[in-house]
Amino acid sequence: MFQPDTLLQYVGDVDVSVGFYAGIIGRPPVEHSPGFALFVFPGGRALGLWRRDAVQPTVYGNAGANELAMVVDSPAEVERVYQAWQSLGVVIAQAPVKLEFGHTFVGLDPDGHRLRVYSRSEDLPPRT
Repeated sequence: MFQPDTLLQYVGDVDVSVGFYAGIIGRPPVEHSPGFALFVFPGGRALGLWRRDAVQPTVYGNAGANELAMVVDSPAEVERVYQAWQSLGVVIAQAPVKLEFGHTFVGLDPDGHRLRVYSRSEDLPPRT
């Protein structure tokens, strides 16, 4: 069975993206070269940053066509992360707002990839 454990983001400049992600993640990557960097999270999931012009086969899609999302425990935590990201200079595409799935905001990485932080609406069934 296919069980993905790594998300790859195609980036224009690995060093710029490493600086950005190290700031919001709070730690450096476990691997870093001019063309690729890898952040590993507790539990083994990973985020890879691959220099766009080095990806094989060639990439044709644009940044912003999908989102990397992180669920947090409460609307107050959404607001805390929002404030922290603002202090780091993260470009905010959507200020905190309540949507049908919960309280959320969206930041952008240096390449325009969407990073959504949200807390689940109380009337949604629990995730299993």
